[in-house]
Amino acid sequence: MSAAPLPFAASDAIRHEGLTVFVRGLTVQAGIGIHDHELNRLQTLVIDVTLTLVPGPVERLGDTVSYEDVAAAARAIAAEGHIGLVETFAQRLALACLEDARVQRCAVRIEKPGALEGVVAPGCEVVLARG
Repeated sequence: MSAAPLPFAASDAIRHEGLTVFVRGLTVQAGIGIHDHELNRLQTLVIDVTLTLVPGPVERLGDTVSYEDVAAAARAIAAEGHIGLVETFAQRLALACLEDARVQRCAVRIEKPGALEGVVAPGCEVVLARG
């Protein structure tokens, strides 16, 4: 029995050029902020993480980074205690993601809804990459 033809021509010249893993809209409750009214209470953070991985074939979970690991890292940072700046939180999360040698670049975007009147979501984005 012969295999059905592919709808496109296979090529020996195919190479893996990129692999991106992302988590969008992760909601975390965290003690964060520098103002008196932000101390001793939790605030909502909405986190997006984009990881650029070493390109290659992905056949099993061990070939990539688990979304669950990214979310767990964010929650662990929040559980460590109060953090003054959203930028600090973002940097810590990016560094945690870069602990995985497959991650070449990490962009962490954090929104802090409700932190500024009349604004949907102030926040920051931190991008760290391997040299």
